[in-house]
Amino acid sequence: MEKQELLYEGKAKKVYATQDPKLLIVAYKDDATAFNGQKKGNIQGKGAINNRMTNLLMARLEQEGIPTHLVKEVSGRETLVKKAAIIPLEVIVRNIAAGSFSKRYGVEEGLVFDAPTLEFSYKNDSLRDPLLNDDHAIALGLASREELALIRKYALAVNRLLGKIWRACGVTLVDFKVEFGRLEDGTIVLADEISPDTCRLWDARTGEKLDKDRFRQDLGGVEAAYVQAMERLTKGIQPPEQGM
Repeated sequence: MEKQELLYEGKAKKVYATQDPKLLIVAYKDDATAFNGQKKGNIQGKGAINNRMTNLLMARLEQEGIPTHLVKEVSGRETLVKKAAIIPLEVIVRNIAAGSFSKRYGVEEGLVFDAPTLEFSYKNDSLRDPLLNDDHAIALGLASREELALIRKYALAVNRLLGKIWRACGVTLVDFKVEFGRLEDGTIVLADEISPDTCRLWDARTGEKLDKDRFRQDLGGVEAAYVQAMERLTKGIQPPEQGM
């Protein structure tokens, strides 16, 4: 399958058409942004890491019954995916207080929640991705109540599964952001990516940050953190035999 015209270029990825109208090729970039694009930079090698990590994790989630857009990895930075209309909701699941949650509610970073918290934000850069609830999403025509319930179910299942995977790698899953899309027949699938760009990952013993917060907070060692997260994952998870 060969990539054809460029359909879309975002902050971290490019999306290309293919000969099959139901399939796309996603190409991961090394570009990095934070704070709704206000901070920009480059993390050398992150495109390849994010591509591989996303595919390993999505393949595992598929095995556990979570439908995804993944078809197969086609190169170090490119993956063939099912064409899905992205629902403009960022779905955020938090296990520990950090980032915008701590700032918004005045909660000290590191507070462990009794249960995961799930929040939606409206995927709209010009509005700075405001938080919204189910009624807002329905009023805006973003998703039906039934779709939102399914998205919640999938997101919490993803949290349980990813938490287990990362614990086996000596890493704590603090929080993460995922996106979902609709296939042509309306099926809801997990889309976008799962990577140090979209997850907060802390060393379970030392609390060292192994994610994009090192870029956001100018902590240094950004590339090394991405590499370490990838190395830990590959030791703790076996790639699927078919199609990868």
